[in-house]
Amino acid sequence: MNIVKPLPSIATGRRHTVGLKSDGTVTATGDNKYGQCDVSDWRNIVAVAASNVHMATNTGNAHTIGLKSDGTVVAIGWNKHDQCDVSGWREIVAVAAGWRRTVGLKSDGTVVAVGRNNEGQCNVSGWRDIVAISAGDWHTVGLKSDGTLTIVGNNRYGQSNANGWHDIVSVAAGYLHTVGLKADGTVVAVGLNKHDQCDVSGWRGIMAIAAGSHHTIGLKSDGTVATMGDNRYGQCDVSDWYNIVAVAAGCAHTVGLKSDGTVVAVGDNEYGQCDVNGWSGIQLRK
Repeated sequence: MNIVKPLPSIATGRRHTVGLKSDGTVTATGDNKYGQCDVSDWRNIVAVAASNVHMATNTGNAHTIGLKSDGTVVAIGWNKHDQCDVSGWREIVAVAAGWRRTVGLKSDGTVVAVGRNNEGQCNVSGWRDIVAISAGDWHTVGLKSDGTLTIVGNNRYGQSNANGWHDIVSVAAGYLHTVGLKADGTVVAVGLNKHDQCDVSGWRGIMAIAAGSHHTIGLKSDGTVATMGDNRYGQCDVSDWYNIVAVAAGCAHTVGLKSDGTVVAVGDNEYGQCDVNGWSGIQLRK
C-alpha cells in the first residue's frame, strides 16, 4: 500500500493559525494569550501542529507543536496538563496536537503522548506499526501500515467506530468525528453528524483531508477544495479556491496553502486567526 505521510506546513488551533516556512522557521497569527504564537525563534522545523478547542469551550487555552529536523520536538503555549512537556522526545517523525495533549509518532512505528488523559486518549503505549496520527478533542487516531485504524479515547458519538475501515491512507480527527481518506480517493467518516460533517460518501478524487470541530475539508487532485458541515462562520466558503496543495481545519476556520507558497483562510476571525494574506514562502507539501 502506498501510505501518504503528510508533512504539515499549516496548522490551525481554535483561535490561531501556524505556518511553516521553507527555511524551517515558523510564523503564527491569532490569539496569543498563552504564548502559543511565540514561535519566531524556532529553527529547523519540518512540521507543525496546533491544538484545537471546541467552540463551546470559550477559553483561549492552546498550544503549538514543532517537529525539528533532528527528530526532537518543541512546544509552546498553555501547559496545565503538561501537554508541552516534550523536551525528552526523540526519533519523532510526526506530531499531532489535541485538546490539552500532544501526540508523537516515532520512527519505529510506536506512539507517545502527554497531557490530559481523562478519557484514555493518551493510552497509546501499546500501539505498533503506526504510520500516521491525528488528535481530536477527546480521541486519538492511529493509522496502521496495513491501512486500518486504531483509536483510543471518548466514543460517545461513535467517533471511534472505524473497525471495518480498510485501505486508509490518511486520517483526520475532529471534535467528535473521525475522517479517513481511502487509497482510491474516496472518503469515509464516523461520529457526530449534527451538521452533516460526516456526509462525505459522495466525494471523489480527494488527496488530503482535514477535520474541524463541525466541518470536514477535502483537497481534490485538481487543487480545488470540497467542504461539508457547519458553515455559520463561512468556514466552508471555499468554492473559489484553486491551486491548493494543503488544507487545515480549525474549530471554525479553514486554511489553504497555495502552490505559490501563499495562504488563504475563511471562517471565524475574531482573534485574527485568518489574517494570513501577507504570508509567503510557506513550505509546500511534499
